[in-house]
Amino acid sequence: MKVTEHIAKSKGPKFSFEILPPTKGSSIHTIYDTLDPLMEFKPPYINITYHQAEVDLKERPDGLLEPRVVRKRPGTVAISAAIQNRYRVDVVPHLICGGFSKEETEDALIDLHYLGIHNILIVRGDANPLTGRFLATRNGHEHALDLLKQVVDLNHGRYLEDDLENPEPLGFSPGVAAYPEKHIEAPNSESDLFFLKAKVDAGAEYIVTQMFFDNRKFFSFVEACRAAGISVPIIPGIKPVSIKRHVNILPQTFKVDIPAELSREMDKCKNNDEVRQVGIEWAIQQSKELIESGVPIIHFFTMGRADNIRKIAEAIL
Repeated sequence: MKVTEHIAKSKGPKFSFEILPPTKGSSIHTIYDTLDPLMEFKPPYINITYHQAEVDLKERPDGLLEPRVVRKRPGTVAISAAIQNRYRVDVVPHLICGGFSKEETEDALIDLHYLGIHNILIVRGDANPLTGRFLATRNGHEHALDLLKQVVDLNHGRYLEDDLENPEPLGFSPGVAAYPEKHIEAPNSESDLFFLKAKVDAGAEYIVTQMFFDNRKFFSFVEACRAAGISVPIIPGIKPVSIKRHVNILPQTFKVDIPAELSREMDKCKNNDEVRQVGIEWAIQQSKELIESGVPIIHFFTMGRADNIRKIAEAIL
C-alpha cells in the first residue's frame, strides 16, 4: 500500500519509524532489536535510510594523510526486503543522489520493483564532511528534483535506454524531505519553499520533515506550504534529545533551534539518563499537540534506539 493510501485510511494517531542500516560487519539483528519493541504500535510503514560511501582520512606510516573511501552502511535494499518479509509491513527505502550514477539508480529501482516495494523517499544526501560540499557522482544527479524526475519517468515506462520493447511502468510513490527551519544550504526560507514546490509539481506525493523541537515552526511551515499551493500530506519528523551535547550538536549539524525552555531543562540534568527523560517528556508533549492539530502520522527518527521511542508512543496512545 502507498504511503498516501495509509494516510487516507488513517484513523487515530499512527507512527512511522525510521531506522539506520547497521554499520558494516554488524548483524541485521541490530535492526530487529530496534523494531521488535515498536511493532506493537502497528506502524503503517518503516523507513530505511541510505548512506553513501564517505571519504575518510587515514594516516600513513610516513605521517601523511591518505583519502580512503569507506562504505559504512550498505544493505538498504536487502534490509527493506528483510523487514517486509519479517514483519509483513510496508517499507520506505531512501533513495539518494550521492554515490549513484543514473544507471545505478535505475537498477536499484528495478530491484525494489521486483521485490514489490513501491514507496520511496527521495533525498539528495549529505555534503562531504571533509569539504562541506555535496559532489554529485559522475553521470549522477546533483539535486533531489532531478532524481525525482527519473523516478517519475520510470513510472511512465521511460527508461534510460529508449529502445526497449514494451517497457513496464514501475509505479513508485515518491516522497521528499522538507525543512521547517529551511535547509542548511538554502539562502532563505522562500528559496527553500520554491524548490519544495517544484518537487511536488514534478510528482512528489507526500513530504516528510526534518526534526524540529518547536511545533510553532512546523505549523508556520505547513501554513506557508499551503499558501504556496502545496497540498500534499506533510508528515512531521520527531527526534527526542538523548544526550546533553545535543543542545550544541543538533543546531550546528541540522540548523534547528532548541527552544529556550528545552535548553534550560537539559542544563539542569546531571547525566544523560536525565537528559533522555527530558527528551521523552518533550517529545510526548510535541506529539500530543501535533495529533490534536490533525496530523495523520508522526515520523520518529529512532537512531538505532527503541526504548525512548517506545515510551513516547505508549504515552500518546
